[in-house]
Amino acid sequence: MYVWITLLAGLALLLALLKTFSTYFFQDCVYMYRALGFGIRLNVYKRKTPFYSIVDCFLEAVKKHPRKAFIHFEGKTYSYEEVDKESNKVANALRSEAGLREGDSVALFLGNEPRFVWTWLGLAKLGCPAALLNFNIRSKSLLHCFSCCGAKVLIAAAELRDAVEEILPTLKEKGITVYLLSDERTTDGIQCIGQAIAKASDTPLSPSLRSNIHIRTTALYIYTSGTTGLPKAAYVTHERVWASSFIQGVCGVTSEDIFYINLPLYHSAGFLIGLVGSIERGNTVVLRRKFSASQFWDDCRKYNITVMQYIGETLRYLCNMPKVKAHMVYKYGDICLYNLFLRLPRLVKTSLWDSATTKTQTRRLSDVFVKGDLYFNSGDLLRIDKDKFVYFHDRVGDTFRWKGENVATTEVADILTMVDCIEEANVYGVKVEGHEGRIGMAAVKLKEGRGFDCINTCSVLANYLPVYARPRFIRIQNSLEVTGTFKMKKVKLVEEGFDPTLIRDPLYFLDLTQKKYIPLSQEIHKSILSQEIKL
Repeated sequence: MYVWITLLAGLALLLALLKTFSTYFFQDCVYMYRALGFGIRLNVYKRKTPFYSIVDCFLEAVKKHPRKAFIHFEGKTYSYEEVDKESNKVANALRSEAGLREGDSVALFLGNEPRFVWTWLGLAKLGCPAALLNFNIRSKSLLHCFSCCGAKVLIAAAELRDAVEEILPTLKEKGITVYLLSDERTTDGIQCIGQAIAKASDTPLSPSLRSNIHIRTTALYIYTSGTTGLPKAAYVTHERVWASSFIQGVCGVTSEDIFYINLPLYHSAGFLIGLVGSIERGNTVVLRRKFSASQFWDDCRKYNITVMQYIGETLRYLCNMPKVKAHMVYKYGDICLYNLFLRLPRLVKTSLWDSATTKTQTRRLSDVFVKGDLYFNSGDLLRIDKDKFVYFHDRVGDTFRWKGENVATTEVADILTMVDCIEEANVYGVKVEGHEGRIGMAAVKLKEGRGFDCINTCSVLANYLPVYARPRFIRIQNSLEVTGTFKMKKVKLVEEGFDPTLIRDPLYFLDLTQKKYIPLSQEIHKSILSQEIKL
């Protein structure tokens, strides 16, 4: 009897000590318990025959609650059954029109909209891996994506027609067939599949069409933002799809929750953790075309959202907004670093994919602390608070972060030197009061006898870079300072920023409405700082 009392007292003392040294000890225990349960589920799925995919999980949800709201989008609601039927129509149309079969890779060039969801589901029902293309990229970067995934079919939204037409000649040379989700055909070489999908049968597809799919089969190609060059494809297997889908459950999200997705669906967080995670949970999604801090809480109240997802600076954007009325959001979901009680986490960033390009492999660091360990150099500068929580602070090295995206200075500089009038370029990020991250700026040296071409510079950058990566400020210098080892000096340039009252060099501002660089006057500078001009 006394032994049991002693053991219980010792256990109580141990728990009290752990609670004292780690405020979040019990929460961590619950989290790890859930994680263990989902780890067991993943092992079961690995051995299950026939293979049980996320598509099978979706179909079970359709049978369980066919009329339950699956997607809320711009005032319209789509039930699980409606999305299922739409995906069947897409799959049947693509089988007959494009001749798609199991294993054929297909590139999706769509924005955040319900059609993205049922187009992907239709492809998944056929056993076709989808390459999720960033709808912000253009020209060379967009073409590069096809060399990574081997897709011979491109499905694009009607509003992205111009971007497709720009690279159409090269797509034809590569034998890539282009389908536009539209009813009007105006360009030779682009097939409009809108009517074919509308007329297609919504009858279910046989699982035999994807009978060779297994846990190690590639399910998706998700691209990096091109931080250190062109976008790189990550090969996401069905095992990784399942592992990512469990994150909502590990965080305590249930089928009764309403999940807010305002991150792009081409992004691993928005697609895998958000959309696929909601399918695994069987809950309801509120989908938005893009993140809006001003509309965020209005959406939360309108749809009774209970769970939001965030990455990077999202919460800081929201904290900078005026206070709002009460809402029902009780959980903020994000995952990247595990904070274990009584341990100071080392800087390691986990990856959701199995393989990427050689450039990514070079960022792996082995034998860092002990022989045989493996770390990934993410390029992120983090800070740790008193409770051992880790926060993103800034990018380090030759990158900076703007609008939640990483920008590679070397890549942007290479593009700038393609402009006829520019001989050299030094790209860096500068702080703007009232904005998170750093906005792009470049110091350039012009070729002898040449003036700065405001229109052509804008045009070249637009052809090769997404909006967030284009330098909004240009500083013309007679020469660019370099170190003793011929590396561009950036520190002084960053400190001086873009204030025309302090800088004597000619300064230019990228006016996206005029599609050209314009002289940066003191009036424009004041308008930027007062946020009259939106960046």
